[in-house]
Amino acid sequence: MKASRLAATGALAACAVVVLSAPAFAHVTVQPEGTAAKGGYAVVDFKVPNERDDASTTKLEVTFPADHPLASALPEPINGWNIKVTKSKLAKPLDVHGKKISEAVSKITWTADGKGVEPGYFEKFPVSVGALPEDADELTFKALQTYSDNEVVRWIEVQKDGTEEPQNPAPVLTLSAASEDGHSHGSTAKDASDESQTTENTAASTASDGSDTTARVLGVVGIVVGALGVAYGVLAGRRRSDA
Repeated sequence: MKASRLAATGALAACAVVVLSAPAFAHVTVQPEGTAAKGGYAVVDFKVPNERDDASTTKLEVTFPADHPLASALPEPINGWNIKVTKSKLAKPLDVHGKKISEAVSKITWTADGKGVEPGYFEKFPVSVGALPEDADELTFKALQTYSDNEVVRWIEVQKDGTEEPQNPAPVLTLSAASEDGHSHGSTAKDASDESQTTENTAASTASDGSDTTARVLGVVGIVVGALGVAYGVLAGRRRSDA
């Protein structure tokens, strides 16, 4: 009986290792190309990974923050995608460089006219935005990701301070401090010239991450098999000694 309990404990511990080692699912995020400084302009990328093995991502809807409206939001054209920009009237007009702005972009929708984001791939959806607010440290964008089988994943949960990341977190853009001259214009010409090299490095990093994850999973499987083998040996030895 003691051997049986030890074997069961070992198996449970091995299973716990498997659960704790399982990689978290990727989700829709937003990151600046370069910096996103308060009061300035920036190009931001909404990164959309495909988490399904049997369906493609065919639509992305991003809702812009109503508490800090952006006077300008210009999406970059992407082959294979139709883009619709929705604007809404503002309750309080914005003062941008001495000009009153009475409406702002409230939502951008990308709809695939081809295969979309297929399993095993991700897509970046760039948008030039500004002027970024000077009185906020971050902006929250809520996103809906639609798959070819009509499943909709709602990336709309806002994380609260001191709590764990929610299951479907909304994309959050962190703003940096304003530059010395009080303005920021996003990526520089040098950033653009280095874009190709950066893309290659990102692809290499992604491949490396995938290999590391596979190695960790295989290692955990080996631990489980080993633990089960040890447990079987203990039980077999116990039975022989009892006989």
